[in-house]
Amino acid sequence: MFIKEIFEGKNPAGLHTEFLKFGKGEYRNKYIIEAKKQKDKYAIKTTNEFANYLVRKCLEDVPEKVKFSGAIISTFDLRNEVSFPIENVKQFMGVKQIQINTEINKREILNLMNKYPKVFFALSFSTPNSELKIKAKAPKSAKPSTSGEKEVSADFCSLKTSNYEIVKELFFDSTNFNEIRVSHTIKITEIDYPKNETDPVKIRENSIRKGEIVRILDINGRKEEKTACFAG
Repeated sequence: MFIKEIFEGKNPAGLHTEFLKFGKGEYRNKYIIEAKKQKDKYAIKTTNEFANYLVRKCLEDVPEKVKFSGAIISTFDLRNEVSFPIENVKQFMGVKQIQINTEINKREILNLMNKYPKVFFALSFSTPNSELKIKAKAPKSAKPSTSGEKEVSADFCSLKTSNYEIVKELFFDSTNFNEIRVSHTIKITEIDYPKNETDPVKIRENSIRKGEIVRILDINGRKEEKTACFAG
């Protein structure tokens, strides 16, 4: 998980792709996670930013095939890239949603995720250790925070799991809890654009964002904050 690596002082490979959507400014209430410890599992809810991560982690528990439902969302046409049945394709404002409800070999999904890391996989499925539900819709674009914003709900992804490895990655600094809520503020203070480049797409794709991430924790009613710097 790239947030964990930032706070460990590393430069995670996924940071650049994750933060491309942010311009200069401060973005509050991002990457929100809430969890409750139950008898033999954890009930976890998150905002949309964790969707692809949760799909990948839950697929580790799947031996081969799994029944998926939901949508694969992109700005380009992926229909020729898939061999599994497609239920429907929705298009709106340049965004395409491939809707599926079928059994697929997990390797097909993972191959797509590896090839297209910016595609959004809003998929729901069950494994021997987890039940994952993700809203089958495109996430909203990131905008700088303003005063008077409504509180953001962590209800885009819902996971019930006994896989403690997921818990350790999401709550790397606070695994001893009954209830927890973690949110993050992303502060982009500087963007380094590539020199001698005129293509607007390449300029955006190859720009380096610098700033800090504030991790705000509420662990069993006790609040604390941590800050780490990043460049990627």
